[in-house]
Amino acid sequence: MTTRRADAGLFAAEAESHAGEWIAAHCDGGARGNPGPAGFGAVIADAQGVVIAELSEFLGVRTNNYAEYSGLLAVLEYALEHGHRRLRVVSDSELMVKQIQGKYKVNSPDLRPLWQEAKARIAKLDGFEIAHALRHKNKDADRLANLAMDRGMKREHRPGEPAPAPLRATPYPKAAPAPVVASSPKMLRGFTRSGVVEILGNEKLPDGVFVKILPE
Repeated sequence: MTTRRADAGLFAAEAESHAGEWIAAHCDGGARGNPGPAGFGAVIADAQGVVIAELSEFLGVRTNNYAEYSGLLAVLEYALEHGHRRLRVVSDSELMVKQIQGKYKVNSPDLRPLWQEAKARIAKLDGFEIAHALRHKNKDADRLANLAMDRGMKREHRPGEPAPAPLRATPYPKAAPAPVVASSPKMLRGFTRSGVVEILGNEKLPDGVFVKILPE
């Protein structure tokens, strides 16, 4: 992977020995529909600001907040697995940041196990900080989250765009399955024949949509 300079974001890298160096991560999660097809992305840089990892994963049909927490868990997992003991995280999810900081309560039964797992991983680090930033300061992580969603919805990336990162399979705490919702208000007409739905007018259904059949 070609190294490049990461956005300094909210934190300046400290000149410390390698054993005590801080690494910085920008993470983001999103869902197209809430709930809907969801994914997260994260960019991790060393103390000199050089990118050392890019993470991206499609999560299936989840809520936006679930995806945000999944990004944080992936960053924590990376730090622990690679021996980094000090981690600074930037996220554009104000809810998640303030819940991790203890400023907001975690009332959602779907988010609580994710919050508990995040706190357990944070406790294994020697140093941890998390801060909120506006989305335009988190653009690389946002790009990776959208690539994960595109990949999961089987969209081909356009020429000139970065190739999608490989799927990751991280065993996160399981939340209750999210309800399936329609992702588009467009109404198409058709009929069934031999158990197959035929769409009138040569219309084609895009990948990643859910279909509701209504008899007329």
